[in-house]
Amino acid sequence: MPQEIINELAKIEAPFGQEITLQDIKHESGLQMMRIRIKEGSRFTILDIDHDTAKKWGRFFDSWAAETNRD
Repeated sequence: MPQEIINELAKIEAPFGQEITLQDIKHESGLQMMRIRIKEGSRFTILDIDHDTAKKWGRFFDSWAAETNRD
């Protein structure tokens, strides 16, 4: 069975009781991914994304947060 090295990077409490966990995943093959685990009650959504996708996603999050009216 392939081995993964998992390093938890952050745990975020989000609105409506959601919990978001970000993990760095290093596969035995050398592949490195960002795992995003979203817990909603007893339900989990898990996404494994690559470096390029994480960069794009981060830019969109930064842009949206900067432009969003917080009033």
